[in-house]
This record gives sequence, C-alpha cells and structure tokens, in this order.
Amino acid sequence: MASYGRRVKRKKKNRKVLFAVEIVILALLTVVLLGCIWATHKLGLVNHQETDDDRVVTHTEANEGEDGETGSDSSLSGIDLFALVGLDTRGEYDGQNSDTMMIACVNHNDKTIKLVSLYRDTYLNISYPDEEPYYTKANAAYAYGGPEQMLTMMNTNLDLDITKYITVDFVAVQKLVDALGGLDVEMTREEVIHMNNYNVETSEACGVPYEEVELPSKEVFDGAITQTFHLNGSQAVSYARIRKTAGNDFRRTARQRHVLELIFDKVKSAGLGTLDSALNEVLPCVTTNLSNTDIFSLIQPLLSYTITSEKGFPFHQYAGGNIEEVTGLDCVLPVTLEYNVRELHELLFPEENYTPSQTVVERSDYLIYTTGYGEADIPEEQSDVDLPEGITYEEALEQGLLDSGEDYEDDWEDYDW
Repeated sequence: MASYGRRVKRKKKNRKVLFAVEIVILALLTVVLLGCIWATHKLGLVNHQETDDDRVVTHTEANEGEDGETGSDSSLSGIDLFALVGLDTRGEYDGQNSDTMMIACVNHNDKTIKLVSLYRDTYLNISYPDEEPYYTKANAAYAYGGPEQMLTMMNTNLDLDITKYITVDFVAVQKLVDALGGLDVEMTREEVIHMNNYNVETSEACGVPYEEVELPSKEVFDGAITQTFHLNGSQAVSYARIRKTAGNDFRRTARQRHVLELIFDKVKSAGLGTLDSALNEVLPCVTTNLSNTDIFSLIQPLLSYTITSEKGFPFHQYAGGNIEEVTGLDCVLPVTLEYNVRELHELLFPEENYTPSQTVVERSDYLIYTTGYGEADIPEEQSDVDLPEGITYEEALEQGLLDSGEDYEDDWEDYDW
C-alpha cells in the first residue's frame, strides 16, 4: 500500500515536471513567433528593389575563359561584399548622384568588417565590357544606369564580385543618428565652422530645425586642437559632407567612414527600445536588393563583428592640375590602376593568391597611355586623407600654434593641419 502511494506521488510529480517543461517550451515558441513577427514587420519597411541580374557584370563573368588565376574573391569562403551607397537627394534632379560609394568586406571567419571608400571623382571606365569604353568620374555610373551599372563599374575596374547594394540618403542618416541619441565627434575649429555652414542646407533638406554648435573662443580652441562635440542627425550628416579642408574629398570620405563607425558602435550597445525606434525611422529610407532572408541572417552576426580597417581608393593618385588638363575633368587619377587594385586585394583578401585580370591590366594600360602617368609616377599615399589628430591647448601653445594674448593673430588657416 505504501509502495502504491509512492508510485502515485511520483506520477503526480512527473506530471508537474512535464507540465512545467511544456510551459517553458510554449513560452520559448511564443518568444520565437513574436520575434519572427517583429522581424517580418520591420523588414517589411525596407524598400526592396531587385536588380536586373543580366545588367550586373561581375569580375568573374567579365573575365570568363581567362587562363590561369582570375583573382576572383568569390572563391574565398566566408566573405561577403556589399556596396554601400549614399545618394544626394537635395534637388529634383540630384537623386541619382552616388556621391558616396563604399565597399564593405564582411569576413565571417574572423568576424571583421573592412570599409573602403571609392572616391566619387575617380577616373574610370563606367561602361559595360561589350560597349565602347567611356572614362569619366566613377559616380556617373549610377546616374547612367542605376545600381546595376554602378556595381558593374566597381566589379570590372576593381576585380570584384559585388552583387548586393544598400542605398541611403541624407534623411536616412539623420533619422538614424537622432534615434540613437546623437554622436560624439572629435572636431577641429575649422570643421565646426564648416559643419555649421553645411547644416543650414542639410537641416532644410532633412526637414528638421537648424541647430548651431556653439564655437569656443580661439584662445582655447583653434588650429590643430580638437574637442568632442555632441552632434544631432543633421549635424552629423553635415560633418560627413565637409570637403573644404585639407584633404578635400579624400578627407570627406574619411569623415563618412568615421560616422559609420560611430553609428555601428552605438547600434551594438543600444537597448531594444532604442533599436526598435531607430529601425522604425531608418528602414523606410533604405533601398536594397537584399532579401529579407539576407538581412535577417546578417543582423545578429554583425552586432558581434568589429570594423578593423577603413581606407579610401585609389590609395595612390593624382588630382587636379595636370590631370584636369589631360582628362578634361577635375578628377582623381589612380596611378596606376593595376597597382592600386593589387593593393586593394591585399587589404581585403590577404589570403588570396591574386593576379590582376586582363580587363584591369588593359584599363590600367589605357590610363597610362592617355595620361602619361605610369609606374614611375606612383606617389606615396597622401598624408591628408586621414582625420586630423588633435592636440591639447597646452601642446598648441608650446608649439607656438596659438597666441594666448588678447591680440590674437588669426593664422590658423595658413598652417598645414
């Protein structure tokens, strides 16, 4: 009888345990279901725009049939390439200007991201391989043939296989930064002045009130000194637009990559409520050919990845002056194209056994022949393409860069920061 009672108790206990397990499983399934519904709703906000695959020519396709190594990165497993594009949509006819073109190399093997900006004025062949060559500024490709021609331009000139793109405009970045609570950015006095000036137009384009960043006095903030300023969305966009400093467009792309890094760090540390709000704001402003499945599979892994490298392409170049006289354009000439593409592949795919394709060699030779700038003219990397590194007020005084007296002489513009 006692044994029977113990068996009954054990059965009741087992039923309670089973019921508890069922409750836990049900709760987990509910969380997963709600998560899927939430993700589906969010991804439904994205503007999906499929590309015409027949009009996107990859490096591998352009050089099909070549003997030996083609240099294709597609054989490197665990690596994804994306084109990140910023469109200038201020005016009625400006919507197709891809003034920001960035290559994101996502390495899932070592959980890293490398960013390379393609300077918008880079002198390249933007036509398709079976068309008459047309050398002009790289950002014209998007205006001529949308994302398909832009991707083809990147692939055939740089020996890449990029098929996925993401585009945003001023408003998307402004909304995202505001939703994340703003960004803390190190700036020089010169950058603050230009940022405030740019923001008059940017805030109007984004439909938000203009807010000016108060400029500290010259006695404590000038020249090579930097200070941290908290920027809202339109101010951050305006900072990324600055080109009227040393390094002009080269340094502007560095600012763009810096803003992207700051946003990435903010997203990684943001709470769910902040992320939800940010996604609601920015996703309707995003256009991409990534499927919902692609996006969903990327979101979680990317939050644990680290941006390890960011540079501008071409690494070795000449601009203005004689280049404009030769090409007829105020453009950036890669010297040489082949040399720069080799360095690009060394940066993005260090494990790759890369050999430049015949397409790259021929285009590089054409540029050498028409401009006269060849291997003997390859310059060192520019020193002013990186963001300025600040010094303290005391260090500036010791170096004689500032005058602490009342009769301050405004000579900072003459100093090569």
